[in-house]
Amino acid sequence: MGVVLVHGVRTSRTMWRPQVEALARAGVPAIAVDLPGHGTRAGERFTLDGAVATVAEAAADLGGPVLVAGLSLGGYVAIAHAARHPAQVGGLLAAGCCTVPRRVLVAGWSTLARGIGRLPDRGAWLNDAFARAALGAAAAADLGAGGFSLDVMADVLREVGSLDPLAELARVTAPVWLVNGTFDHFRADERRFLAACRDGRLVLVPRATHLVSVVAPVAFSRVLLQAADAVAHPAAARRG
Repeated sequence: MGVVLVHGVRTSRTMWRPQVEALARAGVPAIAVDLPGHGTRAGERFTLDGAVATVAEAAADLGGPVLVAGLSLGGYVAIAHAARHPAQVGGLLAAGCCTVPRRVLVAGWSTLARGIGRLPDRGAWLNDAFARAALGAAAAADLGAGGFSLDVMADVLREVGSLDPLAELARVTAPVWLVNGTFDHFRADERRFLAACRDGRLVLVPRATHLVSVVAPVAFSRVLLQAADAVAHPAAARRG
């Protein structure tokens, strides 16, 4: 049993460094992917189909049902993948994505993204400054090590705006972990997301914000390892 890690918008697979290291120490194979338009694939256009295909390829490389864990954009992609490729998924961990992408919300983010994109550096300085201030130097370094994708937001918002994560979660037969920081602004619909799951549980990380795996890496890694163990040993997890 392995783990596929799916990053958030504008960052890359490098954001998962603490989790990749924790999984390696536990002897759990893991692949952190770069989605289209991000990291090593910055020259590509982001599409949901391409993102889901990326996760499917990584799951196939690991072999057998895997735990797919995604944060924010990665969480929405992980949900879509689990609904489309159930045979590949032994478990789903979706973090920081418990808000239904309503049209008004997507439109607001699109307007903000267009404004930032008109800045002389397309928002690079603003993005870096916010990451350092909000996360600290070490976490910001992990988040930005693969580069920040400054031109991807329009494609991402268009694709995410077409999603129906509640309907997709209802199709997922594997166990689901919904993980949110208690200060996450994307947890508005978490009870609806939990209710949509056939086999779901909600985990709240105290005092963590939206980027829960980055701001609380130890706590998040603990949840991730527990989920991986439950997927690898389902009978023991049911007895527990």
